[in-house]
Amino acid sequence: MPEKEKLRIDKYLWAIRLFKTRTLASDACKAGRVKKDGQNLKASYEVKLGDVYNVAKGAERKVVKVTGMLENRVDAKTAVNFYEDLTPVEETHSFKSMFHAPVLKRDRGTGRPTKRDRREIDDLQDGFFTPVQPDRGEEHE
Repeated sequence: MPEKEKLRIDKYLWAIRLFKTRTLASDACKAGRVKKDGQNLKASYEVKLGDVYNVAKGAERKVVKVTGMLENRVDAKTAVNFYEDLTPVEETHSFKSMFHAPVLKRDRGTGRPTKRDRREIDDLQDGFFTPVQPDRGEEHE
């Protein structure tokens, strides 16, 4: 694998496959979604071995430690050898649980739901799609 002494952070994040394009990696840096020790990094920041970076990509948060320099994009199996994923397990599971919403399907041709069907659907969805309101500590009689 070609290794380089000086490597830009946007190119590194693209090469290890955290971003699909180098432009997306550079835009993430400009938007302040790539940090080291709480400081925003520019796209031209030089990557060093052993550095730990926090990368926000949509709802997903990653903590990545550099274990090797990679100049060109390679397949995913090879790219894993050049970084260590230090993302806490809680964050990984919370991101994945967002996509385990119940799938509500009705058979084609069954027509509109009856009032009883609608109530069952509402009971099933209750609290899943509505935001939870904080308890204000007020008691009503």
